[in-house]
Amino acid sequence: MSRLYIGLGSNSGDREGMMTSALHALAAEPGIDVQDYSSLYETPPWGKTNQPDFLNAVVAVRAAFPGEAVLQRCLAVERELGRVRREKWGMRTIDLDLLYGEDEECHTPFLELPHPYLKERAFVLVPLLQVAGDIRIDGERISSLLENLPERNVIKEIKKPVRGKLIWKRF
Repeated sequence: MSRLYIGLGSNSGDREGMMTSALHALAAEPGIDVQDYSSLYETPPWGKTNQPDFLNAVVAVRAAFPGEAVLQRCLAVERELGRVRREKWGMRTIDLDLLYGEDEECHTPFLELPHPYLKERAFVLVPLLQVAGDIRIDGERISSLLENLPERNVIKEIKKPVRGKLIWKRF
């Protein structure tokens, strides 16, 4: 089984409800074992900035199959939760991205692992650091990558995970 990290994001509709539904859907997937999940963070949009703020989190899973199959399941969860893709980096009810695999690298037309923008996105590096620790990505520690990203200072932790329940709570 490989350990993989999945980024969750939402900036449309019931953001927290969508994040919780996605977390539960991942946990219900056969062959995917949710090991840990980060706090919920409110973050400014990235790429296309004239849209509402996002909620973001990272989920650590153990998967019985390779990254491409996990990504297929992530896309199915998005569809099940009503995601419709309208524009690149636009508003979305839910977004699941396969970010990193501890034991897997992949470069196919369907999947780039590590995620091609991972090292540029504080909104995933902050929650990834919380669940993965200060791991190295392409030889660089997450903490070092974050030092170069000024937007790390505008990411707000808004809810902590409730261990054993797959929900978030205010602190």
